[in-house]
Amino acid sequence: MLRPGGAYDHEGGATPLDLGPARDQASDLLAAEDSAEVADEGEDDRALGPEPLERHRGAALVEHGEAGEGAGEQIVHEVHCNRPAISLTMRDVRGYGGRILYVDVTDGRSRIEAVSDEMARGLLGGNGFAVRLLLDQVPAGTDAYDPANAVAFAVGPITDTTVPGNSRACVAGKSPLTGLFFDSTFGGRFPATMKRTGFDAIVIGGRAAEPVYVKVTEAGAEIKPARGLWGKTTRDTVLAVQAVEGGDADVMAIGPGGERLVRFAAMGTYWKNREAFAGRGGLAAVLGSKRVKALVVAGARKTEVADPAALKALLEQQREPLKTGTKALSTYGTPVLVKPINTLGALGAYNLRREVFAEALAISGEEMHARFHDRHTTCLKCPVACGKQYEVREGELTGLRAKMPEYETIFAFGSMLGNAHPGSLVRANDLCDLLGLDTISMGVTLAFVCEAVERGWLTEKDLGLPFGWGDWRGMLRLIEMTAMREGFGDRLAEGAWRLAESVHPEGTRLVYAVKRLELPAHSARALKGMSIGYATATRGGSHHDTRPTPQYAQNFDRRSPDGKPEFAVKSQHFTAVDDSLVLCRFTSERGFGLYVDEPYARMVAAVTGWDMTAEELERVGERVINLERLFNVREGVRRQDDALPWRVMHEPIPDGPSAGAYCPPEELGLMLDRYYALRGWDGDGVPTPARLSALGL
Repeated sequence: MLRPGGAYDHEGGATPLDLGPARDQASDLLAAEDSAEVADEGEDDRALGPEPLERHRGAALVEHGEAGEGAGEQIVHEVHCNRPAISLTMRDVRGYGGRILYVDVTDGRSRIEAVSDEMARGLLGGNGFAVRLLLDQVPAGTDAYDPANAVAFAVGPITDTTVPGNSRACVAGKSPLTGLFFDSTFGGRFPATMKRTGFDAIVIGGRAAEPVYVKVTEAGAEIKPARGLWGKTTRDTVLAVQAVEGGDADVMAIGPGGERLVRFAAMGTYWKNREAFAGRGGLAAVLGSKRVKALVVAGARKTEVADPAALKALLEQQREPLKTGTKALSTYGTPVLVKPINTLGALGAYNLRREVFAEALAISGEEMHARFHDRHTTCLKCPVACGKQYEVREGELTGLRAKMPEYETIFAFGSMLGNAHPGSLVRANDLCDLLGLDTISMGVTLAFVCEAVERGWLTEKDLGLPFGWGDWRGMLRLIEMTAMREGFGDRLAEGAWRLAESVHPEGTRLVYAVKRLELPAHSARALKGMSIGYATATRGGSHHDTRPTPQYAQNFDRRSPDGKPEFAVKSQHFTAVDDSLVLCRFTSERGFGLYVDEPYARMVAAVTGWDMTAEELERVGERVINLERLFNVREGVRRQDDALPWRVMHEPIPDGPSAGAYCPPEELGLMLDRYYALRGWDGDGVPTPARLSALGL
């Protein structure tokens, strides 16, 4: 195997785990008679996509040769390309495992590439690695469910260090919901454990003949049968696999939603103190199309830091701002946002026909904390503990113990549906986690259904049950039907945009989505920075491309379009860097700053040893954004796709503190002109050769 310092050993393939008699029952469940050991059997890697020279940039391939060609002997393929020679190792760089693992589940082959210093410094990791790998691996025009699509899991240099919020990872692929590049980050313990395998990225391609799970250790990958897991919930899958692989292994699993290719299927990992989900974009359905039930990681490699003293000094300096900035999150979690955003007149309600929800108090963070709070939960080594465990103690749902619904989930299943029943929000969130569904897309899609029913476009006969505003029982049933693609759930599983197209000629005018991704709970009308931010976002309706957080400050001008393209560019660079490091948004924004600045440069320097400035780090963010745009441009995205929901552009907020706010097409057009100019893109939103060259792309 290639080690981070560039040395090679001859460990060969991974050895199947001896389950022992105590694990016989779990072993039978998984039907793991003989695990399919992953070993490369040649040089034909076409199942993982084309092999452009551009990808390697000095990388070395490490493969296992066939018997008869030196069985057990490692073959190192040097890659030559028309670029200046660069170091093939990361001998003097810390913070990385230094390896990328490619697994083809079609035939069980794998290969390992070394991470070059150029790739690491230019893209950092996480999001940056993922978009580069997928741009090179996935052919243009590939359907999201085609075996040629790939799912990349990636960590960054900050993962598994002492930086608060470090246990984060990124999962990316071509989304079945948007048809574009998509990445989603998640926490828990899984990211740190993945980092300890020594792989900075794991890329899964192909399609297995039967359900499998992929296990990755420091030695490489194994593919194991998972027939007995197919149909199980995310939680039951994690528990069953850990019963076989041991409690030190972490498992990221899909649920029935991913198996049935729900276009917004989510995947989840469970740890003793936290459950975490990569919720958006339907990447769990891509795994489902590959018949991959789970990715399992187990390792013990420690992440080395270049300058522990400098890192400790930085963390001490930022400790108090982090503690102060996250106090409300530590107490209530993200539901604490419900009251202030509703007071601002920016909480979408009744499918965005209003942006004030009269019953918001009933579903506020303070009220739900008082009624349901059981205990705090936290990701590995994080002092914030923004997660909460709830227990419903009254009503029909008495006895329900489940994870706290986040603010976005309360918006999607609460105010957007006119639903003020707090216990039902806990249950809806729990159902989505178990079945593997994105709560935002599910709730916003149901909000469209409510309005379509009200207009007579859909009937009780169409749905198979009565449903309308505030009907939480119907909501819960439709969630179940969606995950199973049962009855009308089969149409819901396509997402709001495709459903609307099938319902009425003007159906898409009622859909709150950008690039087919349903929008979250940060108003595209009341927050002008989100107007241009959503329109230009790689993922579409995501609040993790351009950030809403700065726009809630009292001195921020939320109404004027002036300066908002500049804001969006700066914010997008920040999120690209943050997701490439990979860091939790809460600890980064509240502990180290809302934009790429000196604290982040000091952090990277202390961990890696690079003498990196804030300006260079900003360029990393810009480079990642341009790679994402190149992926989407290749898929046909142009200016006309950088649009906003019809209601946002044509219907001002009717009442409340933000009454009159909206973003008419002419205003959006002017902001796009300015945004493209700032980016160095042409008038149709395509990156220019000159700007790409300046970024080293």
